[in-house]
Amino acid sequence: MTPYIEDLDLALNLEAIRAAGVKLGVDPLGGASLAYWDPIAERYGLDLTVLNRKVDPTFRFMTLDHDGVVRMDCSSKYAMAGLVRMKDRFDIAWGCDPDADRHGIVTPFAGLLNPNHFLSVAVDYLVTHRPNWPAAAAIGKTLVSSSLLDKVAAAQRRTLCEVPVGFKWFVPGLYSGTLCFGGEESAGASFLARNGTVWTTDKDGLLLGLLAAEITAVTRHEPGYYYHQLTRRHGATFYKRVDEPLDPTQAPRFQKLTAQHVAATQLAGDPIRQKLTRAPGNDAPLGGLKVVTDRGWFAARPSGTEPKFKLYAESLVGAEHLDALLTDARRIIQDSLATVTTRA
Repeated sequence: MTPYIEDLDLALNLEAIRAAGVKLGVDPLGGASLAYWDPIAERYGLDLTVLNRKVDPTFRFMTLDHDGVVRMDCSSKYAMAGLVRMKDRFDIAWGCDPDADRHGIVTPFAGLLNPNHFLSVAVDYLVTHRPNWPAAAAIGKTLVSSSLLDKVAAAQRRTLCEVPVGFKWFVPGLYSGTLCFGGEESAGASFLARNGTVWTTDKDGLLLGLLAAEITAVTRHEPGYYYHQLTRRHGATFYKRVDEPLDPTQAPRFQKLTAQHVAATQLAGDPIRQKLTRAPGNDAPLGGLKVVTDRGWFAARPSGTEPKFKLYAESLVGAEHLDALLTDARRIIQDSLATVTTRA
């Protein structure tokens, strides 16, 4: 623990948090970060309260997720309901999942922040408050993360590197410094140290929770309000991820999809601009499909553990348009898979 804790101020402005007296609440969700928070608070003089010190392998202290299952998902408002109820006791609060590689940020203004929203806030803040980061270092995102990240990167004149799902795709860039940030919609992220050198090549939930505290201290606005300001500049987006049933015989077809298998020319009434089965950032196979128009997109990929596929969609227009994207996406996916042969 000691080397990690002693080096934290290389990546974060912890003195700003201490000086501002930001009141922090943390829920380790019964996991690996529990032992870290008291030493961090003591070393850096933080007003930090650990809200849950229970360690129980049955996780019986958890509120149930949306489907009645105990799921240690710090990005779920259902799993994080206990912390959300305490949001007004703190200037900023967060939870980390049990292995501490993911984050769930809770603010008085917004409650539990959607992971895409916080990633956008984090990128905008970091590239304007890390003057020693290499100017050429790109912003890394997965293809199923919000297009608001694209807008933030463009506004800050940073290159965007879009890769398949999986944090492993960010590792070479974070290690070499050619990426200054890597983030995925499932609430995992990491970024460079303040001097532009490597901090970690894996997602770090402690780092992102403390970043939310730094943002609050330095800007005097919590990340929920910061996101609200971002949408005033760049426009709001409407995002959803759903699980769809998948015949096991169809799963191998996802791996063989190409743009030629997609006969559709329109999505939710708009011309299709891109049909992607490989990532623009590194040309790696998606293991699925992403379809893009000027006003939205959808992406689909099979689950690695269940007979389902994950369907993601985002509209730049509104909730009704998002529903239309999802409806058309289901049809396009089934039609496209039907044209794929699995014969050798």
